[in-house]
Amino acid sequence: MSEYIIRPAVIEDCPRMMELVQELAVFERAPDEVTVTLQHFEESGFGKQPVWWAYVAVADNTVVGFALYYVRYSTWKGQRMYLEDLLVTDDYRRKGIGRLLMDALVIEAKKKNFTGIIWQVLHWNEPAIKFYERYHPKFDNEWVNVSVDI
Repeated sequence: MSEYIIRPAVIEDCPRMMELVQELAVFERAPDEVTVTLQHFEESGFGKQPVWWAYVAVADNTVVGFALYYVRYSTWKGQRMYLEDLLVTDDYRRKGIGRLLMDALVIEAKKKNFTGIIWQVLHWNEPAIKFYERYHPKFDNEWVNVSVDI
Protein backbone atom coordinates (compact mmCIF):
# COMPACT_ATOMS: atom_id res chain seq x y z
CA MET A 1 0.00 0.00 0.00
CA SER A 2 2.99 2.32 0.33
CA GLU A 3 2.92 2.91 -3.43
CA TYR A 4 -0.32 4.89 -3.08
CA ILE A 5 -0.47 8.49 -1.97
CA ILE A 6 -3.58 9.75 -0.17
CA ARG A 7 -3.78 13.54 -0.11
CA PRO A 8 -6.32 16.36 -0.13
CA ALA A 9 -7.69 17.06 -3.58
CA VAL A 10 -6.51 20.14 -5.46
CA ILE A 11 -8.27 21.92 -8.31
CA GLU A 12 -6.00 20.27 -10.86
CA ASP A 13 -7.48 16.91 -9.83
CA CYS A 14 -10.99 17.91 -10.87
CA PRO A 15 -10.92 16.78 -14.51
CA ARG A 16 -9.79 13.29 -13.47
CA MET A 17 -12.26 13.24 -10.58
CA MET A 18 -15.05 14.02 -13.05
CA GLU A 19 -13.93 11.08 -15.19
CA LEU A 20 -14.22 8.89 -12.10
CA VAL A 21 -17.65 10.36 -11.32
CA GLN A 22 -18.77 9.29 -14.80
CA GLU A 23 -17.28 5.83 -14.20
CA LEU A 24 -19.27 5.61 -10.97
CA ALA A 25 -22.46 6.69 -12.75
CA VAL A 26 -21.99 3.91 -15.32
CA PHE A 27 -21.42 1.39 -12.53
CA GLU A 28 -24.54 2.62 -10.72
CA ARG A 29 -26.56 2.17 -13.92
CA ALA A 30 -27.22 5.89 -14.36
CA PRO A 31 -24.70 7.15 -16.94
CA ASP A 32 -26.94 9.98 -18.13
CA GLU A 33 -27.60 11.37 -14.64
CA VAL A 34 -24.30 13.28 -14.33
CA THR A 35 -25.15 16.82 -15.39
CA VAL A 36 -22.64 18.87 -13.38
CA THR A 37 -20.08 20.73 -15.46
CA LEU A 38 -16.37 20.73 -14.74
CA GLN A 39 -16.52 24.48 -14.11
CA HIS A 40 -19.32 24.08 -11.55
CA PHE A 41 -17.51 21.15 -9.91
CA GLU A 42 -14.29 23.18 -9.60
CA GLU A 43 -16.08 26.27 -8.28
CA SER A 44 -18.01 24.19 -5.75
CA GLY A 45 -14.85 22.66 -4.36
CA PHE A 46 -12.29 25.42 -4.78
CA GLY A 47 -14.18 28.69 -5.20
CA LYS A 48 -14.73 31.44 -2.65
CA GLN A 49 -17.18 29.33 -0.63
CA PRO A 50 -16.36 25.65 -1.13
CA VAL A 51 -19.15 23.21 -0.32
CA TRP A 52 -17.20 19.99 -0.78
CA TRP A 53 -13.79 18.60 0.13
CA ALA A 54 -12.07 15.44 -0.99
CA TYR A 55 -9.13 13.15 -0.61
CA VAL A 56 -7.61 11.53 -3.68
CA ALA A 57 -5.62 8.35 -4.08
CA VAL A 58 -2.72 8.66 -6.48
CA ALA A 59 -0.82 5.81 -8.13
CA ASP A 60 1.71 6.25 -10.92
CA ASN A 61 1.01 10.01 -10.92
CA THR A 62 -2.67 9.40 -11.70
CA VAL A 63 -5.73 9.87 -9.49
CA VAL A 64 -7.13 6.37 -9.17
CA GLY A 65 -9.74 7.06 -6.52
CA PHE A 66 -11.33 9.70 -4.34
CA ALA A 67 -13.58 10.25 -1.37
CA LEU A 68 -15.65 13.44 -1.55
CA TYR A 69 -17.55 14.80 1.42
CA TYR A 70 -19.42 17.82 2.68
CA VAL A 71 -20.71 18.97 6.05
CA ARG A 72 -24.25 18.02 6.95
CA TYR A 73 -25.95 19.52 9.97
CA SER A 74 -28.24 17.40 12.12
CA THR A 75 -30.48 19.15 14.64
CA TRP A 76 -30.12 16.01 16.73
CA LYS A 77 -26.40 15.30 16.33
CA GLY A 78 -24.70 18.52 15.14
CA GLN A 79 -22.14 18.64 12.36
CA ARG A 80 -21.58 15.36 10.56
CA MET A 81 -19.46 14.41 7.58
CA TYR A 82 -21.55 13.29 4.62
CA LEU A 83 -19.62 10.99 2.32
CA GLU A 84 -21.02 11.75 -1.12
CA ASP A 85 -18.81 9.40 -3.12
CA LEU A 86 -16.01 6.98 -2.48
CA LEU A 87 -14.66 5.44 -5.66
CA VAL A 88 -11.58 3.51 -6.68
CA THR A 89 -11.25 2.86 -10.39
CA ASP A 90 -11.71 -0.77 -11.35
CA ASP A 91 -8.04 -1.61 -12.05
CA TYR A 92 -7.04 -0.49 -8.54
CA ARG A 93 -9.80 -2.11 -6.49
CA ARG A 94 -9.01 -4.71 -3.83
CA LYS A 95 -5.59 -3.19 -3.17
CA GLY A 96 -6.44 -1.40 0.08
CA ILE A 97 -6.97 2.03 -1.48
CA GLY A 98 -10.61 2.30 -0.38
CA ARG A 99 -9.55 1.61 3.19
CA LEU A 100 -6.82 4.28 2.97
CA LEU A 101 -9.38 6.81 1.72
CA MET A 102 -11.96 5.87 4.35
CA ASP A 103 -9.34 6.00 7.10
CA ALA A 104 -8.34 9.50 5.92
CA LEU A 105 -11.99 10.55 6.25
CA VAL A 106 -12.23 9.15 9.77
CA ILE A 107 -9.12 11.11 10.77
CA GLU A 108 -10.51 14.27 9.14
CA ALA A 109 -13.89 13.85 10.84
CA LYS A 110 -12.23 13.49 14.24
CA LYS A 111 -9.95 16.47 13.57
CA LYS A 112 -12.97 18.64 12.71
CA ASN A 113 -14.97 17.36 15.71
CA PHE A 114 -17.76 15.99 13.55
CA THR A 115 -20.16 13.73 15.42
CA GLY A 116 -19.99 11.01 12.78
CA ILE A 117 -19.86 10.07 9.13
CA ILE A 118 -22.95 9.19 7.14
CA TRP A 119 -23.46 7.97 3.59
CA GLN A 120 -25.70 5.93 1.35
CA VAL A 121 -24.99 2.72 -0.49
CA LEU A 122 -27.12 1.04 -3.11
CA HIS A 123 -28.82 -2.07 -1.72
CA TRP A 124 -27.51 -4.20 -4.61
CA ASN A 125 -23.87 -3.07 -4.28
CA GLU A 126 -22.77 -6.00 -2.13
CA PRO A 127 -19.00 -5.42 -2.51
CA ALA A 128 -19.44 -1.86 -1.17
CA ILE A 129 -21.67 -3.05 1.66
CA LYS A 130 -19.08 -5.65 2.66
CA PHE A 131 -16.37 -2.99 2.53
CA TYR A 132 -18.35 -0.60 4.72
CA GLU A 133 -19.19 -3.34 7.23
CA ARG A 134 -15.53 -3.20 8.33
CA TYR A 135 -16.37 0.17 9.90
CA HIS A 136 -19.32 -1.22 11.90
CA PRO A 137 -21.94 1.18 10.50
CA LYS A 138 -25.60 1.22 11.41
CA PHE A 139 -27.68 0.38 8.35
CA ASP A 140 -31.03 2.16 8.33
CA ASN A 141 -33.90 0.51 6.48
CA GLU A 142 -36.53 2.84 7.92
CA TRP A 143 -35.89 6.16 6.15
CA VAL A 144 -36.85 6.75 2.52
CA ASN A 145 -34.66 8.84 0.22
CA VAL A 146 -36.42 11.92 -1.08
CA SER A 147 -35.25 14.50 -3.61
CA VAL A 148 -36.63 17.25 -5.76
CA ASP A 149 -34.91 18.40 -8.94
CA ILE A 150 -35.24 22.12 -9.63
